[in-house]
Amino acid sequence: MGPTRAPTTRGTNDTEHSMMAILTGLALVLAPGALATTPVTDTQTVSLSGDSGRVPIADTAARVRLPSRSLARAGINVHDANQSGQEISDSVAAQRRRAVEYSEWYYRRLTIHKVASYATLPLFVTEYYLGDKLYRDEGTSSTKSAHSAVATGIGVLFGVNTVTGVWNLWDSRHESQGKARRITHSVLMLASDAGFVATAAMAPEGSDDFENDFENVSDDRQRHRAVAIGSLSVAAAGYVMMLLWK
Repeated sequence: MGPTRAPTTRGTNDTEHSMMAILTGLALVLAPGALATTPVTDTQTVSLSGDSGRVPIADTAARVRLPSRSLARAGINVHDANQSGQEISDSVAAQRRRAVEYSEWYYRRLTIHKVASYATLPLFVTEYYLGDKLYRDEGTSSTKSAHSAVATGIGVLFGVNTVTGVWNLWDSRHESQGKARRITHSVLMLASDAGFVATAAMAPEGSDDFENDFENVSDDRQRHRAVAIGSLSVAAAGYVMMLLWK
């Protein structure tokens, strides 16, 4: 009987080497996909039956923000995009925080402006009544004097309103809220200012014979009346607009 041989393990070793080769191949195939989605932050050594090769293992604690990767793939610098977004955010926040501060004199002028405006409305009615009497030759010398006095009062109040209104309009130039309303009102009132100046310039010249005064200057009288009514109407529209348009 021949010598007894130890059981061979060649088949087993061949099987192990085959399995190791298959695992190594799978690791190499899967490694690029892992690298594409997660940054490699560490390298670990894997011994495969004496094989000293290194297989990169992704650190599972690392996280990649998808928006940043998407921006990078699109050719956008992530740092510049974040900085730009921060600048826009800061700009919007600054605009929201910005507030227009008015001085104490602003509110004083505003009060004077409102009081003068309220006082002007009754003068408009009175002036129209007196002027209509003179236009129909129903007035007297007292009516003409009163008409001139009321016209002077309207001129003074309009002068006060023009100064205070334009001054406050300039102070509120940075206030966006109600800007269209303020500008529209100012344009109407300045137009009526010009109309009142023209009305005064077109006033018929008086004479000692009052009864024949307007008959000799009928054309001037009609123009004077038309410009006066037009100016009163524009001014009244400006006042009513400020009361209704909030």
